[in-house]
Amino acid sequence: MKRFIIVLSFICFGYANAQNINITIDANLNLTCAFEKVILKNPDHNFVTFTKDQIKREGINKLVIETKSPNVLNIKNLSNFIDKIELEVKISNKDIVLIQAFDDERNYSESAVLTIKTGELIHEITKNIKLEEKEKDISFYSCKKINQNT
Repeated sequence: MKRFIIVLSFICFGYANAQNINITIDANLNLTCAFEKVILKNPDHNFVTFTKDQIKREGINKLVIETKSPNVLNIKNLSNFIDKIELEVKISNKDIVLIQAFDDERNYSESAVLTIKTGELIHEITKNIKLEEKEKDISFYSCKKINQNT
């Protein structure tokens, strides 16, 4: 829980307008990620946690992460939004991948943190950023490497 709060704080408060690029390794990951739980903050729920037994949510069949130092990081199949937009924050090393992107109006964002060693993936969607009552969807996944021929 402590790690989640630290990561969430970094995601929530760490979005500057600067292009943060730190790619320290060349790697290609092909992952399948099973949905574990979600935390929802919206008009109906105030940071309420739902497990995979309580809410229907699909996993991610083929998450692709391509890195090339010094500044290339491509993420595919995390979401339609991430597939179509230029990432603003891109950090990757042998232990962690961190990304963040905003829409043109800066009223919607998506962030993700993947811990490579454990396969833990946190994907956060924030809507209505400019409003006092932001909406958040924070999904947790357990990822495993898959054969690239699959």
